[in-house]
Amino acid sequence: MAHAARVALVATVIIGAMYVCVVAGFDVVDRHRLVGQIDTRLQQRLTQAARNSAEAGSIDAYDNAHDVDDAPVFLWRVTNGGTSSALTPGAPALPRSAWSASTPSVEAHLGRESFRLQAERVGRDWFVAAQSLADVDRIESDLLLLEAIAGPILLISVFLGTLLIGVKAASPVELARQRQLEFTADASHELRTPLSVIEAEVTLSLHGSRSGDDYRATLERIGRESVRLRDIVDDLLWLARFDSEPPPPGDEPVDVAAIAAACADRFSAVARSGGIILLVGEESQTLPWINAPPEWIERLAAVLMDNACRYAGPGGTVRIGVTVEGNRVSLSLDDSGPGIAPEERPKLFDRFHRATEMGNGAGLGLAIANSVVRATGGEWRVGQGDLGGAHMEVRWHRSPNAKGPGDPREPPEPSSRRRAPTNVPAG
Repeated sequence: MAHAARVALVATVIIGAMYVCVVAGFDVVDRHRLVGQIDTRLQQRLTQAARNSAEAGSIDAYDNAHDVDDAPVFLWRVTNGGTSSALTPGAPALPRSAWSASTPSVEAHLGRESFRLQAERVGRDWFVAAQSLADVDRIESDLLLLEAIAGPILLISVFLGTLLIGVKAASPVELARQRQLEFTADASHELRTPLSVIEAEVTLSLHGSRSGDDYRATLERIGRESVRLRDIVDDLLWLARFDSEPPPPGDEPVDVAAIAAACADRFSAVARSGGIILLVGEESQTLPWINAPPEWIERLAAVLMDNACRYAGPGGTVRIGVTVEGNRVSLSLDDSGPGIAPEERPKLFDRFHRATEMGNGAGLGLAIANSVVRATGGEWRVGQGDLGGAHMEVRWHRSPNAKGPGDPREPPEPSSRRRAPTNVPAG
């Protein structure tokens, strides 16, 4: 807020300076235009007086009432000796110092008003014409008043508008900064835990003599923590590379059903060891192809399957399914675990966020999965599944290269990605 206020203040000062320069220039140009119109009228009056010098004093010789908005033009005859006589009724006294024979147009005060004066020599005498500048001064005064009122309103509007824009623009930056700080703190915590365990195990092993079995157990614990540390670092590096410059999704069609079946086959040993019933289902004969890099979808499926197996628990059930509805292909994972509380769902894809303390993950898997989904144009559906636990579903647009219903199926993936059996028993 303070930074946005400073930026808004600087912008307001700049706009204020520009406003003053613009209105000052406009006022100068406007006054010059109005005075120029008076000079033209005075010149016309002097030209007429010079042509009819004998009748110059007659009001009929120049009709001052031809425009009711114009101030009257007064005319004087000045002798060579400097004596002036008014030729127009109502003309004020003309002192010799008020006009100049060497300057075509001047401004001077006659009585209490300011006048514009012009002089022209006719024979041995001079004719002097003058018109009041009261109207010009009134117009200028009204204009200055309007500018004085509009200026503060404009500057206040600029300040508030710039402040609002600054706050709105700074909010994502501040949010990103806060997330970066939280990410750094969480990453430090997650990395410090296995390092602390390794350090403690090494310290204990170096103090005193221990049996071979004890050393072996220590090395096994160190190995497990090293694997965990490596996994965290690998995930962090993958996310960093993905965030800096994610590669564009491939144009080749990928069979999501084949990847789901291969993922189930890969996790069958994990399911058997935990007594988990692992099911694979496909509810459509339409080719479930999408355009994406196969390795991205494989990693996404592995992350979702790993989470489902972890939270389903011993004796639980996990189902991976692929469906096609119209122009949409869905990959879904359901488990019989505790599910995801509604208040946890908005933070589900935050890095290092874990909804429960089950398992020993670092909370990076779903962040990676979310990066893949966003990069491939997919969308999430998270809720409660019919198995009682979490329902995680990703939907994509179906590949335009996929064939329609009833066409022979031709898996686009190599033989290494052929489907596993649709049901993988728990052992």
